[in-house]
Amino acid sequence: MLEQASDLADEEEYEESILLYDKVLESDPKNISALLDKAATLQRMEKNSQSFQIYNSILKDEPNNLDALIGKGTLLHAKSKFSDAIECYDTALKIKPHFAMALACKGMSLGEMGELDYALTCFKKALTIDKDYDLANMGKQKALELLKSQKSKK
Repeated sequence: MLEQASDLADEEEYEESILLYDKVLESDPKNISALLDKAATLQRMEKNSQSFQIYNSILKDEPNNLDALIGKGTLLHAKSKFSDAIECYDTALKIKPHFAMALACKGMSLGEMGELDYALTCFKKALTIDKDYDLANMGKQKALELLKSQKSKK
């Protein structure tokens, strides 16, 4: 049933997907996979407060859950709470130091805060781990463009 729910979410059939996740969670309320997938689906539906609650409940039971840390961080980033988002990414990086997604997400938040040099460092580190990681590549290019335009204004 989880796979079917995930397939529905991939096909942007979010409401039906949520119904299946709820069925799984009815019989197994602590099913981490179902909780994570439901939270991600709610996030896609822009039901961020519900998604945030699920990530927090997962982290209460499993404070080192990387998926929940990244999910919560991306929600905080979307709310322009960049420092809080970075805390989530830093926690994930303490658990898994060579985590390209956490590095790239941290770079995005740093970039939003104007910390372009540090953001660029995060993107470059992410790319040493996964040279084809799109988010890191896009972030790196944007940071380089912004740094170049800043230098040309000086």
